[in-house]
Amino acid sequence: MVGWIDEWWLRLLAGLLASGFAAAAAYHVRSLSLSGAWSAVVMGTGFVTLGEPVWFGLLIAFFISSSAWSRYKRKHRTKALAEAKYEKTGRRDAGQVWANGGAGLLLCAAHAIWPDQGWLFAYIGVMAAVNADTWATEIGALSKSAPRSVTSGKPVTAGTSGGVTPLGSAAALAGAVFIGAVAALLLAAPQPAEAAAGTLGGAAAAYIAAAAAAGLAGAFADSLLGATGQAMFRCQVCGSETERAAHCGSAAVKVRGFAWLNNDRVNLLSSLFAGALAWLIGHALL
Repeated sequence: MVGWIDEWWLRLLAGLLASGFAAAAAYHVRSLSLSGAWSAVVMGTGFVTLGEPVWFGLLIAFFISSSAWSRYKRKHRTKALAEAKYEKTGRRDAGQVWANGGAGLLLCAAHAIWPDQGWLFAYIGVMAAVNADTWATEIGALSKSAPRSVTSGKPVTAGTSGGVTPLGSAAALAGAVFIGAVAALLLAAPQPAEAAAGTLGGAAAAYIAAAAAAGLAGAFADSLLGATGQAMFRCQVCGSETERAAHCGSAAVKVRGFAWLNNDRVNLLSSLFAGALAWLIGHALL
C-alpha cells in the first residue's frame, strides 16, 4: 500500500513538472493561450498520473503534430482568410484544450479504476477524431479546389463550417491513421521483442483500423454538425458568415444553428461519437 502511494506521488510530480514545462514552451511559441496553458498542465498531469505511456503519448502526438501544421501554414494567405471566419484560431485556449482532451481524460480515469481494453479503444477513437479534424482544417485550408458543403455538395467559400475538400478529407484520414500507428507503437514498446512483434502484427492492425474508421467518421460528423446545428452568424459590417458572435469589432447576427452549439462543443460531440464507434470496432476485432 505504501509503495503504491509513493508511486502515485512520483507520477503526480513527474506529470506536473513535465506538463508545466511543455505548457510553458507551447505558450512561449503561441501554440497555447494562458488559459490553454493552465488547462494543459492540469490535463497532462492527470494523464501521467492515471495512465500508461499510450494515454499521454497520444495526447502529445496530437498536440505536437497539430501545432506543427498550424505553425507551418500560419502565414499562408488562403488559411489566413479562412481563419477569419473561425471562432477559434491556431492558438488553443482552455475551451479547445478541454474539448479535445477532456473526454480522453475521463476515459483514462475510467481505465485506471476499471481496467478494460474497451476504454483504450474509445480513447484512440477520440484522439483520432480530434487529430483528423485538426489536420483536415489546417491542411484542407490550402486546397486549390473550392470546398463543398457536406450536406448539399454545393461549393462554399473557404472557412465555411461544413465545407470539405478532397485534400482535407485525405488529411483527416492521414491524421486518424497517424494516431492509430502511434498507439500501436507505444503499446508495443514496453514489451519484449517477441511480444512486441506479435502486437504489431495482430492488435496493431486493430488499433490502426479503429483509429482510421472512427477518426474519419468523427471528422465528417464534425463537418455535418458544423453545416447543420452549429451556431453561425453574419457580420453586420462586412456581411460575411462566421462562427464568431462578434466580427469586425461589432456584434454579429445569428443566422442559423443552436446558440449553445459552438465550435468547441461540436468538436466534443464528434469526438464522443468517434470514441463510441472505436469501442464497437475494438470489441468486434478483438
